[in-house]
Amino acid sequence: MAEQGHRLTGWAGRDEEAPALVPAATVVLLRDAPGGLETLMMRRSSRLSFVGGMWVFPGGRVDDGDYPADQPDDILRASQAAAVREAAEEADLAVAADQLVPYSHWVPPTTIPKRFATWFFLAPAPAGAVTVDGGEIKEHAWWHPAEALDRHAAGEIEIVPPTYITIMELAEHPTVADALAAAHRRAENIPHYVTHIALDGKVPVSLWHGDAGYDTHDPGVPGSRHRLTLAEGGWRFERT
Repeated sequence: MAEQGHRLTGWAGRDEEAPALVPAATVVLLRDAPGGLETLMMRRSSRLSFVGGMWVFPGGRVDDGDYPADQPDDILRASQAAAVREAAEEADLAVAADQLVPYSHWVPPTTIPKRFATWFFLAPAPAGAVTVDGGEIKEHAWWHPAEALDRHAAGEIEIVPPTYITIMELAEHPTVADALAAAHRRAENIPHYVTHIALDGKVPVSLWHGDAGYDTHDPGVPGSRHRLTLAEGGWRFERT
């Protein structure tokens, strides 16, 4: 986890000349299994410049061909098309677009060299075996959310804050149907996260709207909390 801590520490602060945002999409595939819901995760090659070596959900940037011809500015539909395409390219799974449930939207800190504004979708996993190419994606696993969080706390896997928050929320649901129903219930109030990362001493902290230190990038400001403290040995989420 030292490498991950070092990387995320480097994302702290703000950059007034931040790179432009690139639209992207992620699909969180779910299946029921003994012991409860499982989600598909994939490890990116450590040679990749963007979050190399980290465990992610299938996803990637929105391509020009993902935009509908009749609505070329419809970023949500384009993101759905990208999620379907990436599931096929990265996992060899045929996900139906009408099965995708919009779940959250994430904008990264201004300090990251590649900034992807990403729609997250939940979907039931389709039938079929997962196949990865061994290039960009090195391996995959189906994990119960609690298992993924335990592996992360033990330093066995690296993830980024949007992945952590999503897994943390999935851990509240025993079945795929329950998770999808919860996603549908928040359809009129889908969370949109614009992330700031600041340092509390040497510990990076992800801050979101509603946190007292959000606007000033100062985690020490007293008051309300909406943050994820990225400490070694276990991240800590707070929302008050």
